[in-house]
Amino acid sequence: MGTVQETSPGASLAERVEWLIRNLWPADAEPPRNNVETAGAIARATGEDISSTTVWKLRTGRQENPQLKTLTALATFFGVPIGYFGFAGEARPIDDDLTLQALRREVEQGLIRPEVLRALVDLSPEARWIVDEMILGAAAADRNRRVI
Repeated sequence: MGTVQETSPGASLAERVEWLIRNLWPADAEPPRNNVETAGAIARATGEDISSTTVWKLRTGRQENPQLKTLTALATFFGVPIGYFGFAGEARPIDDDLTLQALRREVEQGLIRPEVLRALVDLSPEARWIVDEMILGAAAADRNRRVI
């Protein structure tokens, strides 16, 4: 669904669900324009009846303790382990894996050039540190710009 919005999922359930929708929407599913389409795509793919209201509540943080069947449907649809939602104590390694998966998709879609990633690997540790700081600064500035 376009470019990666955040480098990794946030801590709250709402941030995690939103990150999945923005970054790991299945390539074979039509990108959703609203919560009705999001719920419909998940229901069609998983067979689990999930309402647009449930999707809205999850995305806005109004439902912090959804049913296990809802989380299972989300995990199945997005291809993530159920522990991604925070109760397996393994969120950080899962977040890193999902970030790499989203990055790989960006490369496959031509939104990030593969030669840029190869060049990053070839940099010296000192030069890589400088690039790292520039990317982190640009990401923070972009997040702040979108919030204002």
